[in-house]
Amino acid sequence: MGLLFRAVSEDAPGPKWADLFRTYWPAYRRWWMREGVAARPTYLESTKAIRAHMPEIMPLYESLCELAGGGDAQARFLSFFCPPPYLSGCSQAIWQGDTPLIVRNYDYDPTAFDAVLLKTRWQGRRVIGMTDGLFGLVDGMNDAGLAVSLTFGGRRETGQGFGVPLILRYVLQTCETAFDAVAVLQRVPCHMSYNVTVLDRERRFATAYLAPDRPTIVARTPVATNHQERVEWSSHARFTATVERERFLLNQLTLHPETEERFISTFLRPPLYSTAFNKGFGTLYTAAYRPHAGHMQLCWPGKVWDQSFDNFTETTQRIMIPEWNPAPSTMEP
Repeated sequence: MGLLFRAVSEDAPGPKWADLFRTYWPAYRRWWMREGVAARPTYLESTKAIRAHMPEIMPLYESLCELAGGGDAQARFLSFFCPPPYLSGCSQAIWQGDTPLIVRNYDYDPTAFDAVLLKTRWQGRRVIGMTDGLFGLVDGMNDAGLAVSLTFGGRRETGQGFGVPLILRYVLQTCETAFDAVAVLQRVPCHMSYNVTVLDRERRFATAYLAPDRPTIVARTPVATNHQERVEWSSHARFTATVERERFLLNQLTLHPETEERFISTFLRPPLYSTAFNKGFGTLYTAAYRPHAGHMQLCWPGKVWDQSFDNFTETTQRIMIPEWNPAPSTMEP
């Protein structure tokens, strides 16, 4: 089966984003309401949370709600406040050469994935990233030379906070350096445990261990997989091989210095590259961000897709996924 990736460019919220939202909303609505609409925060609670923690993007949120149709459910969904729990795999690491470069694998369910690379200039800030919920991001970079990426943190606890994709969007909309980003990640509550790695144009980096039930821990580590300081969910750790992937990456960085190209290529092979597509943890893409140059690549075995702020092409890529048998409810139109 194939998964269709789209590259979309729209400076201000407008008809392209609205068309995407109309396409994806039925599937997202089913997911968002799977525990019942009463299980999700009200519109008032959602907007109050954004105003309290991310006031700078409130006008952007309101614009997107209007484009989405202005309905109560759409607005509550787009707030990303206390969404249903969701898990991913993922590996990410910062290359140890002089050039700022972060590479990540996104391991997730192909049927629950936007597959949209979106370039925007919302509120005057240029951002390129892979969307989640069409407002949030799972990785990306901005024109100030800041890149961010997430992995699941390997803990089952949930709490009052935002879905991490919106936190990444907020970081890229409002921050310019790794220091700025870390301050946001320490301040904004997250509803589950995630690891967010940040890298700026001066090659300053950090990984923040976000959690709903304890303060954010900031580590100067260039690697993140699917646990935090220690394994806390042993069955998930075994299933995703998080410890093995972390050790492999640390060995690559410390014992086997490599060129940029060879470093990226390691993400396209086991143990980092996963083929567990039918279990919801297959590698859907590898992303390489060079924030100092405003350049990024999406990579798959045998295929590379180059994009940048100065040369962004609106096109599509159909990627064949081996041994994937999707259910009929796929979000791809």
